[in-house]
Amino acid sequence: MAELLKGLPVAKALTERLTGRVEALKAQNVIPTLAIVRVGERDDDLSYERGATKRCDAIGITVRKFVLPADCAQDELMAVIDGVNADVAIHGCLMFRPLPKTLDEAAACAALDPAKDVDCITEGSLFGVFANRSIGFPPCTAEACIQLLDHYGYELTGADVTVVGRSLVIGKPVSMMLQARNATVTMCHTRTRDLAAECRKAEVLVVAAGHIGTIGKDAVSAGQTVIDVGINWDEAAGKLCGDVAFDEVEPVVGAITPVPGGVGSVTTAVLAKHVVEAAERSLG
Repeated sequence: MAELLKGLPVAKALTERLTGRVEALKAQNVIPTLAIVRVGERDDDLSYERGATKRCDAIGITVRKFVLPADCAQDELMAVIDGVNADVAIHGCLMFRPLPKTLDEAAACAALDPAKDVDCITEGSLFGVFANRSIGFPPCTAEACIQLLDHYGYELTGADVTVVGRSLVIGKPVSMMLQARNATVTMCHTRTRDLAAECRKAEVLVVAAGHIGTIGKDAVSAGQTVIDVGINWDEAAGKLCGDVAFDEVEPVVGAITPVPGGVGSVTTAVLAKHVVEAAERSLG
């Protein structure tokens, strides 16, 4: 039976460490502040907003919400972003995506100051991830994978890691972050020739393909650690599931993240960490 790598203990430990850093900032008259920019009332946005607000409140981070109607004009959104950029009391900004199709999402992302981009929606933040420099911040979910592996004591230096997925949200950035930790990384995707064989070679398998059942028992080997980043709705089962066929894979591998309750449980704690880091950077 595989060890379950649950996210809640990781988030709790990270939150406890952040509380002291927030207190230190407040002692210097700096109140870490997150701006949440939301267009419309999507259920998934509202759910994440509630979780992020609860996490920030628990740590002592102020949250300011900028909510626009789904039919807002581009100029209205750009004005909100400009205001966030100009406000020195705001240290980080989370803008929910995807935006309505009537809006130019690329222009909105490009307008945000990378120094306040706590979830890697700007090219500046992406450059920071790929160059391993402190410009902006990596995607919260990608860093959650690293935080989870660290918490459970995995040594990444020299480890053979396979990443399944090549998006700019997870696959590519997490690959760069793993390489920055001296892991040897193989990047794969759903069109990789003999994907299962490539996956079986890894010590650590990070799956972020965005498709139910991408990884089955034929793609894993005994003792592996599997990080399932996928969040999918299984219509047949009527529940959330990952990209990994958990019931097939769990009896084979050494450790695996559950879905839900794994990587996703850590993301709001990482978001809070990025806001605190942005506030610390603001002190120069």
